[in-house]
Amino acid sequence: MPDVVFPLDSTRRFTDQDKIGHNRWHPDIPPVAMLKPGDSFRVHRREWFDGEIHNDDSADDIRNAPLHIVHALSGPFAVEGAKPGDLLIVDILDLGPIPQEDSGPLAGQGWGYTGIFAKTNGGGFLTDQFPDAYKAIWDFSGQKTTSRHVPHVSFTGIVHPGLMGTAPSHELLSTWNTREAALIATDPDREPALALPPEPNGAILGSLSGADFDRVAAEAARTAPPRENGGNQDIKNLTKGSRIFYPVFVDGANLSVGDLHFSQGDGEITFCGAIEMGGFIDLRVDLIPGGMETYGVSENAIFMPGNTDPQYSEWLAFSGTSVTLDGEQRYLDSQLAYQRACLHAIDYLTKFGYSPEQAYLLLGAAPIEGRLSGVVDIPNSCATVYLPTAIFDFPVAPTASGPVTIDPGIGAPRSSA
Repeated sequence: MPDVVFPLDSTRRFTDQDKIGHNRWHPDIPPVAMLKPGDSFRVHRREWFDGEIHNDDSADDIRNAPLHIVHALSGPFAVEGAKPGDLLIVDILDLGPIPQEDSGPLAGQGWGYTGIFAKTNGGGFLTDQFPDAYKAIWDFSGQKTTSRHVPHVSFTGIVHPGLMGTAPSHELLSTWNTREAALIATDPDREPALALPPEPNGAILGSLSGADFDRVAAEAARTAPPRENGGNQDIKNLTKGSRIFYPVFVDGANLSVGDLHFSQGDGEITFCGAIEMGGFIDLRVDLIPGGMETYGVSENAIFMPGNTDPQYSEWLAFSGTSVTLDGEQRYLDSQLAYQRACLHAIDYLTKFGYSPEQAYLLLGAAPIEGRLSGVVDIPNSCATVYLPTAIFDFPVAPTASGPVTIDPGIGAPRSSA
């Protein structure tokens, strides 16, 4: 096992550890460790809400989830010799739930969760159709998972970090804040918000304190979106065996990682659409000096996916086009097309006995494939959602005899708030 450079004690809060991580992006957050090119190391990971979500049958914790404290990131990790303009090579050697802790109050101790976030607290991809908070708990058994809230399914996890990236430069940070503030100003009262501006309340900034903490907290970018540094990309295929090439914007690169998922469907459509958990990740780092210019990677990481994805051979696919639910034609609106494909899949699954919310949670958590199948045939884009049939314990394909009726169990808990 590689040396643990960022340990976490499961009995203590993220902010009460020997090494404190962070939940904002800023170039002045000090690194917690210095690594050398070629080093392999282990990082412990806390789930993104630091234990605020519980293994129970209530969704009130999802409804009241404190978005100002996310994400709980491990790092930053400086790499000796890294300079702006380099490419940082990151290999994912291994990852999984919290080792040797198969039960406990923290996600990752034998269980994880998926949430539909309320429209007034983050929302989701289909927030107009699903404005209320719901939750599903998933129990882990080896590489597979099942849920008492979404019965009759079992699938192999596709474990990956939802969030990993390098620190921005001061110039890049200013660019982020300026452009996102301009977007917010177009509709400042929108729910969900168009973007999240810097928020000192709840900021975790490693070892910073005093005036430095106050300055950085007022400037630091939130970690919710993906950006030029990588960030919260939620790419489910960044599994064991993946190699990622991150652009370097500051001396040392200052790599951070978080938001570990046991599984996820393409798009993480419920916002908390993956199976969220804490755990560990083993990484190896190296450098390509001057690689950003050499390979034309001026922004955004490139990656080589791992080869440990679940192997499914039969799929049931649903398509959608750029037409609203009210019948309005939109021009090559690929996001709308993907929404319609997801809604078609949800409608289909309700014919077997699932509630719409159970079906929505399943699409967020299971390893579905989402694709932009056509983006040039005016006026409609075509998006498709592929659902692996083997995850169900009943025949899910259409037949002349009609759909079987399953027992939906206790259902997905809805917030009472």
